[in-house]
Amino acid sequence: QVQLDESGGGLVQAGGSLRLSCVVSGHTPSTYTVGWFRQTPGKERELVTAIRWGGRSTWYADSVRGRFTCSRDNARNTVYLQMDSLKPEDTAVYCCAVQTGLYNIWSPEGYTYWGQGTQVTVSS
Repeated sequence: QVQLDESGGGLVQAGGSLRLSCVVSGHTPSTYTVGWFRQTPGKERELVTAIRWGGRSTWYADSVRGRFTCSRDNARNTVYLQMDSLKPEDTAVYCCAVQTGLYNIWSPEGYTYWGQGTQVTVSS
């Protein structure tokens, strides 16, 4: 089992920044992928960014590239999502998730373990 614990959401004005954290614990393989998804009511869950643990691969959705940065701290088993230049359309519940195989990183179906989510609200 893998456990995920997110933190760092909140309310921020447009143009501001937030940093989300996702602590990964439990029985994790040597290589896995951590994805950050976001979801708003009535919309499908969307992958924002993903990072391969044990490798150097990182992916970003076009809507956040250049504004969001995904990084990891191996010693703390933590993945961070630094969100800068936030826009009202970034408002959503953000969840981190773990994929233990080599599946389509853009699809939620490829992820087995999920955190509880944290709310990010960007006011205009």
